[in-house]
Amino acid sequence: MDCMVCIIAMNVHDVDLNLLRVFDAVLYERGVTPAATRLGLTQPAVSNALARLRAVFGDALFVRTAAGMDPTPFARELAEPVRQALALLESALAHGPGFDPASSTRAFRFYMSDLGQVEFLPPIVERVQSAAPGVRLEAAAADLEHIGDALGGGALDLAVGFLPGLGAPIKRRVLFRDPYVCLMRAGHPALAGRLTRRKFLDASHVLVTYRGGGHRVIEEALERAGIARRIALRVPHFTVVPMVLERTNLILTLPARVARVYERRGSFRALPAPVPIPPAEVAVHWHERFESDPGNRWFREQIVELFSEK
Repeated sequence: MDCMVCIIAMNVHDVDLNLLRVFDAVLYERGVTPAATRLGLTQPAVSNALARLRAVFGDALFVRTAAGMDPTPFARELAEPVRQALALLESALAHGPGFDPASSTRAFRFYMSDLGQVEFLPPIVERVQSAAPGVRLEAAAADLEHIGDALGGGALDLAVGFLPGLGAPIKRRVLFRDPYVCLMRAGHPALAGRLTRRKFLDASHVLVTYRGGGHRVIEEALERAGIARRIALRVPHFTVVPMVLERTNLILTLPARVARVYERRGSFRALPAPVPIPPAEVAVHWHERFESDPGNRWFREQIVELFSEK
């Protein structure tokens, strides 16, 4: 990153804010035409801005492929500093006239796991579309160990989930505490009676693994109870797991609120785990530097109103 800072400093007098906005839009939309639509510009105007940026940095920045405009290695390195700079500027400007949800066109970027998106994203989008139709939302991917820096730098506005690794200067508001349950297909043989330790040990399990997540408490609780699960499948994301459970006798241990989402579809049933597992403490997180930012405050208030059990 030090090298990137030097490169930006060398060219900063040749780059105006509108060029950076174009770069960010093309990166996000992966195309000139959708970027022009997002920015309210013509396609030639966006193409001209890209040409100016290429001249400034001496790099192609984007290469046209069948899947869209792919960023070059230099553009990938440039992407995060540009996004943070734009987010910080947008936040600073928001302190002036305040934040009016009805007329705002602000973009909010936030982190939540794919598991969290199952529960949180539909009602959040519904709420924001109703109260702030011009606001844009982006559920951004982030390495868990970098979420704190992304919140501090403005690349993320909020992070929602069970993230015990985040501490000061990150602030948090607990939304609820969620017990863990075991999810399986509706016809699973373990559904006859309660889920005992014996049934749990005899079953095969899915383990969703990602670094830094709070769900390590499951493994710690099982280790304390002297239980070693037979892990038949390890995956880095939750998204595909329900389809796997529907077709097999595998079991997934997960927070109860998400399990209820799938139970309502009729294809799944959840039973209490056979050992005590500390509940997942789900919270909304933000950096203290944005505590008084009116837009950030409005967005996190929507999340608190939707999901807080206090």
